[in-house]
Amino acid sequence: MEFESISIVGLEKNTGKTETLNYVIKHLDKKIGITSIGIDGESIDQVTVTPKPEITIKEGTIFATAERFYKQKRFTSEILSIEDELRTSLGRIIIAKSLEKGKIILAGPQSAEKLKQLIEKLKTFGAEMVLIDGALSRLSPASPVITDAMILATGAALTININELVKRTIHTVKMIQLDETEEKEKIKNLSDGIYTIAEKIEKLPIKSLLSFKNLEKHILEYGKKIYLTGALTEKFLKYLIKQKDLKNVEIIVKDFTKIFITPETYKIYTKKGGKIKVLKKTYLIAITINPYSPQGYILDSNEIKKRLSKLTDIPIINVREDGLWLN
Repeated sequence: MEFESISIVGLEKNTGKTETLNYVIKHLDKKIGITSIGIDGESIDQVTVTPKPEITIKEGTIFATAERFYKQKRFTSEILSIEDELRTSLGRIIIAKSLEKGKIILAGPQSAEKLKQLIEKLKTFGAEMVLIDGALSRLSPASPVITDAMILATGAALTININELVKRTIHTVKMIQLDETEEKEKIKNLSDGIYTIAEKIEKLPIKSLLSFKNLEKHILEYGKKIYLTGALTEKFLKYLIKQKDLKNVEIIVKDFTKIFITPETYKIYTKKGGKIKVLKKTYLIAITINPYSPQGYILDSNEIKKRLSKLTDIPIINVREDGLWLN
């Protein structure tokens, strides 16, 4: 693998993210650095109050976690750095090297900027590959601004309806794989705002899409190619699809983590000719599936893989059953 950082994110809690992470740690033949955005690795899920796998790290792993969790661990390690500038609600970030195998609860910075700083710190201490555990159902650590690539975990915790599971998973995959815009060089340094992109770039007089209806005329009368530095919302796309023809309409966002739209609305938008592109594309390595739901339902793993495989070329893996080449 040529990547220096990988995020493991789940479409929902309990979709097998931690099992995926443990699998990658176990099989990756590189010096690993690891941390989390937020908190993860606890033995009991704080929302569903059900047991969950803990994060197990190997000897020699460079890990970063909050002071409180560092003190709770039960394996020996060597402290490499105490970060006064990188803090969590549970104390300063401790960067350490494990001297033996052990279980750890990870806690890292909440903000993307701080997380990126921490990734660079882990590399300076010798980590060849930094893994980021995307706590809760947050996709933000998968932003290409933070990590080089991602693994997406999905499964029965998302829904026990296989049709719905496949639909929602593939929708996310489509968003991850959106094409990069050809306007990249023109817009990459623009400050926050909403812009129309043509020969001339015009900044619209609104701060976010929350107030797009305050514009003096329909937003498409300002231009057909629109760049948003913030989020693309369902409400805005529904507003656009009221137009008969969206041919030549193109919405550009920074990356897929800025998109919050449903499969249904996206389908109507694209059917009318509309396009969505990104400033930077995320590299999706694999999709992992967990057929077990916290409520005790078990879906047919092979059926999920078969259905997803018909709709995407990305490798689909049940980490309990399948192998994955990682090095």
